[in-house]
Amino acid sequence: MSPQQVLDEAKKKLKKINSHFEEELKKLRTGRASASMLDGVMAEAYGTPMPLNQLATISAPEAQLLQITPFDPNNLQVITAAIRDNQSLGMNPADDGRVVRVPIPPLNEERRREISKQVRVKLEDNLIKARSVRHDTLNTFDQAKKDKDISEDQAMRLSSQVEEIINQAKQEAEAMAERKEKEIMTV
Repeated sequence: MSPQQVLDEAKKKLKKINSHFEEELKKLRTGRASASMLDGVMAEAYGTPMPLNQLATISAPEAQLLQITPFDPNNLQVITAAIRDNQSLGMNPADDGRVVRVPIPPLNEERRREISKQVRVKLEDNLIKARSVRHDTLNTFDQAKKDKDISEDQAMRLSSQVEEIINQAKQEAEAMAERKEKEIMTV
């Protein structure tokens, strides 16, 4: 593999890591209702666990309310139970026979701080993955230098390029985390 291919591969991996981080941040609860809050919820339907978005339409008609309209009304109780049983959400859904309504209680200061800490933990996990990519890439260049495929100067230039790429990915991740924390802490 050429050095440029190795750098391109590192960029792809970092982009993938940051997009995964962004998806993880979407799952964290803010004070506003969002359909993505229920992304990780699975409901037992037709004898198989299925994601809610495959069983129903999820919408947020108001800032403090989620509305779930099942494709099959027979799954109403299953969906309600799945949301109620998910302890990490802490939500209490109510159904009227046609739709499930989930009121989103406002977050208190303590809960906001807890969720903000979760953002920091997820950011640190993201940065660890990025450092792993850096480590693997630099090892590839070190091996190429030992095998005399690249010169000492070329190895130095490539390692500085790797550092630039890593720093850019780190800045993007930190910016995403900062935006999410600001969103969480906004009352």
